[in-house]
Parts: sequence; structure tokens; C-alpha cells
Amino acid sequence: MTTSQTSARFGTAATNSSAARPLRLFLGLDAAVTAGNGLIYLIAAGPVGDLLDMNAGLLRGIGVFLTVYGVLVGVLAAQQVPSAAATKIVIEANLLWAVASVATALFGWFDPNTIGTVWILMQAAVVGGFAVLQISGLRKLTD
Repeated sequence: MTTSQTSARFGTAATNSSAARPLRLFLGLDAAVTAGNGLIYLIAAGPVGDLLDMNAGLLRGIGVFLTVYGVLVGVLAAQQVPSAAATKIVIEANLLWAVASVATALFGWFDPNTIGTVWILMQAAVVGGFAVLQISGLRKLTD
């Protein structure tokens, strides 16, 4: 391999790493918020359930899912250049979560009180926002 081939190869890696920085940030924020929310549901399911007027067992189950999901997104965010395929799965999961949350609030599934309904809609907005930011970060990486 010639010097110019070596420089070009490492230059591309540095460029990809630089282009991946926003995506890694958005994935990392998603991971922290999601895992943190999951841990709160796990640790304080009773009080949170009382506040939202939702079943504590349901919140614990959601907490397990969110904690594991958050850790997996964190692993993806820790990659120097996150996998485009894995990032697309995260984006799709976030969009699905946001739509399901809005449907939950609109149809009154799980019968939350007003605070619970507002919380569900706020969660949908945050998760949908993460998806939009991740789409933007992925586009910068793949352009």
C-alpha cells in the first residue's frame, strides 16, 4: 500500500468519525433518557403508578424493556461510527413507540389519569424528537 492510499484510508475513517459525532450524541441522549426512565419505572413503580394512575406491574414491565433498550442504544452510540442498519432499527422503534404512545393517550388504554395522559404524550414527543434527530444524524453520516 502506498503512502497516499494509507492517508486516504485513514482520512475517510476520520471523516466518518467526525460525521458520526451528531448521530452518536443523539443516540447517547436517547440511551440515557430511555434507560433512566426505565430505571425509575423499575425502582419506583408504586409511587409512579399512583401518580399516573397506572398499574405498577405494567410500569415494571415497561421499565425492564426501556432499561434493556436504553443499554442497547448506548452500545450503539459508543461505536465510533454507528451501524446504519442498527440506527434505522432504533429510529423505527422510536417512531413506533411515539405512535403507540399517542394512540394509548387518545384511546385511554391503561386508563391513566390526566397527569398520566400528559406524561404519555410528553414521552411520545421526546421519543419522536429523538427519531427526527437520529434521522438527521444518519443522513449526515450517509451523505
